[in-house]
Amino acid sequence: MTSAPRTWLVGEIVTASLLNTEIRDQFNSFFGAWSTWSPTWFAEGGAAPTLGNGTLAGRYMKVGRTVDWVMQLTWGSTTAPGGGGGSENWMFVLPAPPASGFTYRVASFEAFDASAGMHYSGRGIYNTGNGGVTKTVVSDRGDNNGIWDSQLPFTWAASDILYASGRYEAAS
Repeated sequence: MTSAPRTWLVGEIVTASLLNTEIRDQFNSFFGAWSTWSPTWFAEGGAAPTLGNGTLAGRYMKVGRTVDWVMQLTWGSTTAPGGGGGSENWMFVLPAPPASGFTYRVASFEAFDASAGMHYSGRGIYNTGNGGVTKTVVSDRGDNNGIWDSQLPFTWAASDILYASGRYEAAS
């Protein structure tokens, strides 16, 4: 709901309705419910990944031009990584186009290997040059360094989960 502030006129009478609109409603929008979005998942080079019976969901809150977002990909038994042989370089479209100026921004990623009960941490890169996608998820673990794909940080299987979150400045 946040919008540009009102331009007040000299001598204007301030009413309860104006105060509610300009102050209360704007302030309350900071505490509102997050909006849902359906992230688009694709890969650089090779075949596109397919969700199959997996799930991919996202939520975000935009306050002014600041966007906070979270996303969860839950692997299904018919989910396929796309690409070819572990070189997928997965990407996810962000909920709103990012502002230009800063070419790269960092996002946090967590991977959960359900069969091993292991969590892995990584970071992704926002690249404003290719339309506002997270790109190049890189592991922080010393034993699993490299770009995350169908084989890193582990071989993905049903019930594995990829969590992601970030914050960035939107274009508008």
